[in-house]
Amino acid sequence: MTHSLSDGTNTATTIDNHSTSPDRHITFDQLAATEVSKAAHYLGDILRIAFEHSDEHAAVVVYDEGCELAAALTEAYRHCLPKAEFIHFEQTDQQTILSKLAALQASDLVILVQTTNFRLEAYRLRVELFKKALKVIEHPHLGRMQGQEACYYIDSLAYDPVYYRGTGKALKQKIDQASCGVIDSGEGAQLVFSSVFEPAKLNVGDYSEMKNIGGQFPIGEVFTEAKDLATVNGKVRIFVFGDTTFTVNRPEKPITLIVEQGQVVDTIDSNPEFDQVLTNIRADDGVVWVRELGFGMNRAFSKDRTVRDIGTYERMCGIHLSLGAKHGSYAKPHIKRGEGRHHVDVFAITESVRLGDEEVYQQGAWIV
Repeated sequence: MTHSLSDGTNTATTIDNHSTSPDRHITFDQLAATEVSKAAHYLGDILRIAFEHSDEHAAVVVYDEGCELAAALTEAYRHCLPKAEFIHFEQTDQQTILSKLAALQASDLVILVQTTNFRLEAYRLRVELFKKALKVIEHPHLGRMQGQEACYYIDSLAYDPVYYRGTGKALKQKIDQASCGVIDSGEGAQLVFSSVFEPAKLNVGDYSEMKNIGGQFPIGEVFTEAKDLATVNGKVRIFVFGDTTFTVNRPEKPITLIVEQGQVVDTIDSNPEFDQVLTNIRADDGVVWVRELGFGMNRAFSKDRTVRDIGTYERMCGIHLSLGAKHGSYAKPHIKRGEGRHHVDVFAITESVRLGDEEVYQQGAWIV
């Protein structure tokens, strides 16, 4: 079985896979060998710095090889974790997988490398693993990213603790202290937050103050929302949105959202796919609330470096918002937990971001 992160070359090289498994002698082309080596370096940093994993604790990698990126990440983990147990999801019955996971002890590590998303009957895998106090690294929907996008994904795994933890905590402090905020997306479009914000939450690879260790990768985000949703007004221009297939949709022309009292009431230059998103939200939630305000930090993704999977691209360095009533992190008096059905990410053209009187984002980077 051959997997390649192909750039059109035919030069082949073989990766030393550090495994005794008879099906693990996989040949990658020259580009793939470089990318696997890079991924192993980045994942090694994540394991060592963010997860503080050592051989004192067991590690289990559940994987498939349904796409080039899943094969590359699995190979990289074999380099990083030579003592780990590797379980091929498609070649192992579900009860065996569940039994092996059930035998793990607190602080052991589980890694899920998934072309789509593993389903184990009614078993909510990551939730149940966290209940056992296990550390979890989840890589879902890798099959949505092919070719150059797979390389972008690998770049997004680079872990710079000084940047993520330092800038992330600085952003959280400024968000928590701000009395208002403004997202400027150019051409006169400004989205104004006239209230204080909910306490910001971090996804920066620092789990020291968190109950659960791990989550979906890549990481790199600080997020909040307006304390009073009705105080959000103005216009915001978006260049990407998550469509009904949960993939990145980039319209030919930016779409302007008109927001009044926290709700999208109209659009300019919309397209049929985005109109359908709004129709679906209104059908189920009644109105289109603007909820999450996400400060993406992952510098591997930008307006020009995109990937199809919306859950991955959400970490893009810049601002994203969520549309729809669903947002489990914050309670609102008029929206019960679990009441909303939609949480659709949209990505703002971001000329600048102001928190209070201070500008915190300029020329594509956070300046805190």
